[in-house]
Amino acid sequence: MKRHQGIAWGLGLALGCAGLAQSALAAEPAKVGVMDQQAVMERSAAGKRALEEMKSYSLTRQKIISADDQELKDFEQSIQAPNSKLSEQAKQEKQEQFRAKLEAYQRRLADFNREVQQKQREMVMEYSKKIAEAAQAVAQKEGYLAILDKGNITSVRIVLYRQPALDVTDQVVKEFDRQNK
Repeated sequence: MKRHQGIAWGLGLALGCAGLAQSALAAEPAKVGVMDQQAVMERSAAGKRALEEMKSYSLTRQKIISADDQELKDFEQSIQAPNSKLSEQAKQEKQEQFRAKLEAYQRRLADFNREVQQKQREMVMEYSKKIAEAAQAVAQKEGYLAILDKGNITSVRIVLYRQPALDVTDQVVKEFDRQNK
């Protein structure tokens, strides 16, 4: 009997708390916002600068790789030229040089790819944190209980449906720019 009373009392308490929470929420509607982190990066001045720096960094590496690639092609053509007057031994030495250059090229390409990916990861982590700070500031100013990232096709989509009025991306862009001049 006591066990049933305890369950009934606990159930009553839970229902009472739920009722209080519901009446508190009914008195003041919960505000939830949605934003697009990628759009904040692409539209904000600081985000544009960071993306441009990343692009420049990648292009510099790409120019080096392109120059190495052209050098390899030219070297290979010089070995295979039909009017080449190289002895068989000289040709073999050139082919060995070519293989060594090709291996160095492949190592450099792999290293550059790792460097670029690492720099991208670091940038994403840094700017995700800064965007979260800007979103928090908007939430506190505007009284939002939460601001969710709506995501995009390439990332995890948390928000499957939203009303356009919930989108606070523009406000977060403004706050992000204010914080990151």
